[in-house]
Amino acid sequence: MASGTHMTKMLIPVDGSPNALEAVRNVVGRFTNDRSLEIHLLHVRAPLSQYVSRFISKHDRAAWHRDEAEKALAGARAMLEKSGISFAAHVELGDKAVIIDRFAQRLKVDRIVMGTARKNSLTRLIEDSVTNRVLELTQVPVEVVAGQAISVIERIGIPAGLGVALGLLVAAMD
Repeated sequence: MASGTHMTKMLIPVDGSPNALEAVRNVVGRFTNDRSLEIHLLHVRAPLSQYVSRFISKHDRAAWHRDEAEKALAGARAMLEKSGISFAAHVELGDKAVIIDRFAQRLKVDRIVMGTARKNSLTRLIEDSVTNRVLELTQVPVEVVAGQAISVIERIGIPAGLGVALGLLVAAMD
């Protein structure tokens, strides 16, 4: 690399979902010929509960997490390999938003590129979105790539769940 050129580091959190793959596709489409790009894929796994962990050996837990991570990373790996873009893949355990932020800081990335579902404002307000939490936590610029719209069941389920919760709250106040 010539002196004075800056290598752009990007972190792409992936969970195997179509929306995460849309973020990878977006990066591939824009940076296929950019050799000053360093891509890091990150898959964050939620640890098993202590209750479940008591009944499964540490070795079996690690193997299960590894297998599930490989499944989640497979589509993104294939897309980048097919495009001839080099990358590093990482797997971590913990709270997704916190780990994404910490990892971005540790690698000193220039940008986090995240895929997210298209949702209405009410849904975004009530749900605990990893994307929203990353935006709140990190000082690193975040690029959000809009993926697919949420399903009809999700659109109906959130307001219905909110209505039930409000009904229970009103009933409890009586």
